[in-house]
Formats: sequence, structure tokens, C-alpha cells
Amino acid sequence: MANKQFPYRLYLVTDEGSMAGRDLLWVVEEAVKGGVDLVQLREKRLAGDAFLLRAKRLKAILDKYNVPLIINDNLWVAEQCGAAGIHVGNSDVPPAAVKQEWPECSLLGLSIEYEQQLDTEDARLADYLALSPVFLTATKTDTVTEWQLEGVQRMRGMTDKPLVAIGGISQLNAAQVINAGADCLAVVSAICSADSPEYAAAQLRNEIEKGLQSSH
Repeated sequence: MANKQFPYRLYLVTDEGSMAGRDLLWVVEEAVKGGVDLVQLREKRLAGDAFLLRAKRLKAILDKYNVPLIINDNLWVAEQCGAAGIHVGNSDVPPAAVKQEWPECSLLGLSIEYEQQLDTEDARLADYLALSPVFLTATKTDTVTEWQLEGVQRMRGMTDKPLVAIGGISQLNAAQVINAGADCLAVVSAICSADSPEYAAAQLRNEIEKGLQSSH
């Protein structure tokens, strides 16, 4: 059953390096047409005004589809572009600071890399928790735990917060990860690198539906 505060199922995290030189805005819009319902703009190369400009352009596209924009670890850009929220990790701006500086933030995501983090103030303040990575992946190498399906199941039993699974998610394992207890799947290369981002997103949505049906 979808969580009223977090009804999202397919979460795209942008990675320009995976897009084979294609325009980021085009890739994201195609993915949204295929069923992506939440987008995180992750920028490793742009900063300041250039990051903000890209965020504003992306938000203008997403607004047409009523899809929320999340900014990765840049509170200033998130506030200035009017994003729905921000996603942070362990070494980023802490959730308490986000809440204090940006009370309007409606979606505050936190990456969880090991079980003990559930007992922290950061986790309590987050609106959703991203288990990172579920399966090891080339796009993120500085991680602590590989959660796998058992880890998703275990964490599902320990928290009522929405769980977003990220890392190595593809059509081959999407249904299983949902079945294990994830509310939403976050993907990078499975959509960003696909010949047709729209088709890839639609296929993933189908697998998510299968996983939801088999978990009831």
C-alpha cells in the first residue's frame, strides 16, 4: 500500500556520466513519460549558479508532469529553485540543519549505510530512508554495506519510514526488491544509460507492480 506522504515508486537519480552525451533534460523527461515519479538532481561537476540554472530548467519540465524534484546535498540550490526536497548522506548537511534552515522542505531523504543509523536523530528527522547500496554498483564506490534482499527485509521490520532501495537495481531484480519491503526503487544507469529511457522506466514500473502484487 502506498504511503500517503510518500506515494512514489520509481525514483530517478541523475548521473550525467551515464547518459552517453545525451541531454540530461531530455533523458529525464523521457523517463518521466515512462513512469518515473520522483527525480533527484545529482551534480558532481556543476556548482553555484550553473547548478541552480540546471535545477530550475529541470523543475520547469517536472512541474508539467507534477513530479517532485529533489536536490542532492545542496541546500542553497534546493531552496532557490523551489525544489520539493533534498537528499543527504552521512558526510553532507545534517537533517537537523536542513529542518532549521529550510522549514518548507517537504521531502528530506537520508542515505542509510548501516543498521545503527536507524537509531540516530538524523534518521528520525528524515521523511524517507535510502538503503544504499542494495547491490554493489560502479556508480557509487564509497559505500559501507551491501544490503542485499535480506538487508531490505530486515530494515523493513525495524522502521515504518518509507524505504527507497538504490544500487544495482534493474528489471531483473526490481520485483524482488519491492517484495523484500522497499517502497520505492531508485535507479541511475538502468534508465540513464538505456537506449530508450521511457521504455526502461515503463519496464521497471511493470516489475514494481509485480513485486507489489506478490508481496500482498
